[in-house]
Amino acid sequence: MSAPGLDLQILETMDLAPTIFRTSVNFMGCYAAIHALKISDAICTADAGANVMIVCTELCTLHFQRSNTVDNIASSLLFGDGSAAILVTADSAPAAGLPIRSFYSEVSVAAKSQMSWQLSSSGFLMTLSGYVPDVIQQDFDRLVQNALRHGNTEKDRIAHWCIHPGGRKILEAVEKSINIAPERLSASYNILREYGNMSSPTILFVLKDLIQRQDLSSFEGSVFGAAFGPGLTMETFLLGHD
Repeated sequence: MSAPGLDLQILETMDLAPTIFRTSVNFMGCYAAIHALKISDAICTADAGANVMIVCTELCTLHFQRSNTVDNIASSLLFGDGSAAILVTADSAPAAGLPIRSFYSEVSVAAKSQMSWQLSSSGFLMTLSGYVPDVIQQDFDRLVQNALRHGNTEKDRIAHWCIHPGGRKILEAVEKSINIAPERLSASYNILREYGNMSSPTILFVLKDLIQRQDLSSFEGSVFGAAFGPGLTMETFLLGHD
């Protein structure tokens, strides 16, 4: 977080028009990319000529703390730095891409203290309770059913699962909750193993891993994506063809 912010750095580096519309999504954590996708989708739906670039950048190593508490150690072990970008256009754009179909989110207010991110005199303080996987295992199947109903589709029509790898236990909780094999989350495990949890860019890394397995111009099947963050907030999206 800085001012002038990353948006102005991108504008200057890419030599974009100084009149361009820009906005910043800050302090939302791991689900921020989905929130940005929602905004982009609304812009492109309203303006068929719009091109929206989302840039997610997180420097999670700034969380490093000198005191050796469980939360501080877990944050240093799990989180890494990362950046990712994605372009969103109107459906009429000629380039190949995955159509955005729907979004759905829920907040588990009762679990809000289990995942938090606070500013302090010594820097960023991260709290990631070991109870979070239990909450996800308990609630995720219901969340998926609600999201699928909202998107007018069914679970057996989901060809690809794009789940934010908040940690190994969170991915295992997702598997148990919706009763899928670990292989269905191979893209999430790949990114967790290679990069760790990079907060908001991570879900875009997983999506790229999924896309690279097929030719984007002939990408088949629906993609169900989900990310979890402070709140406890659970954000989802549906991409691709039903």
